[in-house]
Amino acid sequence: MLVLGLESSCDETGVALYDTEQGLLSHHIHTQMAMHAEYGGVVPELASRDHIRRVLPLTRACLQDAGKTLADLDAIAYTEGPGLAGALLTAAAVANGLGVALDKPVIGVHHLEGHLLSPLLAQPAPSFPFVALLVSGGHTQLMAVHGVGDYQLLGETLDDAAGEAFDKTAKLLGLGYPGGPALSRLADLGDASRFTLPRPMLHSGDLDFSFAGLKTAVLTLVKKQGELGDATRADICAAFQAAVVDLMTAKCWNALKQTGLKQLVVAGGVGANRQLRAGLDAMALKRRLKVFYPPLELCTDNGAMIAFAGAQRLQFARTAGPFAIRPRWDLASLPSTSQI
Repeated sequence: MLVLGLESSCDETGVALYDTEQGLLSHHIHTQMAMHAEYGGVVPELASRDHIRRVLPLTRACLQDAGKTLADLDAIAYTEGPGLAGALLTAAAVANGLGVALDKPVIGVHHLEGHLLSPLLAQPAPSFPFVALLVSGGHTQLMAVHGVGDYQLLGETLDDAAGEAFDKTAKLLGLGYPGGPALSRLADLGDASRFTLPRPMLHSGDLDFSFAGLKTAVLTLVKKQGELGDATRADICAAFQAAVVDLMTAKCWNALKQTGLKQLVVAGGVGANRQLRAGLDAMALKRRLKVFYPPLELCTDNGAMIAFAGAQRLQFARTAGPFAIRPRWDLASLPSTSQI
């Protein structure tokens, strides 16, 4: 079965073709980072308009790369939610339009499920069950994943998501947009031991996260330092990143202990962070566990994860027609399926 996946939930336009027998055939992503940099964050109206400009050319490019045509499609999957309402409408409209024109089924995919399942596109890939760390600009959650749609929330952030904390801290330090990657690059040049920052909820006894206090500690440190030189700024970045990695690593290990599972899956944009991967790999090696990541190019929002998740949910496909988007959508409401 050949599935076209369309992603337009925020500031990346992603299109991909996934074949249930041959795997991922092609994928293209256009990021809007440069456009939003002038404003220091995502402008929803601009994001929506750019998705409209990009989605059809990217679809043509995917089909051409794979040597396929629209007539070869068996189904179309798209991000139904959650996300920015205007942005979501682009993929929803194109997917349902193609469904009507081609008389093909259409599958609305939960954005977070796409991220959760994206490491299954890696080689080697994990098998069910596993603990998943979903860590991005909008979400920081630990879940026990027993199958497609069978997700148990173990813990989540009580305030800022990890990616949001990276971006806000970068802004405090006068770094450019997007802040998270800029902070991580500068952290590689710094000395994490120069400053001591807190690890909020490290010993809380549960699997929840909190990053607001860490962000406040950075603000206090910046004010105390006065004018920041390049070396000081790099050292603060390194100390902040080390604190986040310590928190993530400890919580992941606790989640694995509590569930008795031996596999950890990491997904979402922050999952591309090199220091986080190094910390989790070291933990896994010490504890004789396995950790899996999606390919780096599939950590951010992308059409491949949507096509793949859609392929797992073909039995829930519907006839194209009137459609709705879900800017807010609880992952727990998804039906479970054993297909994978």
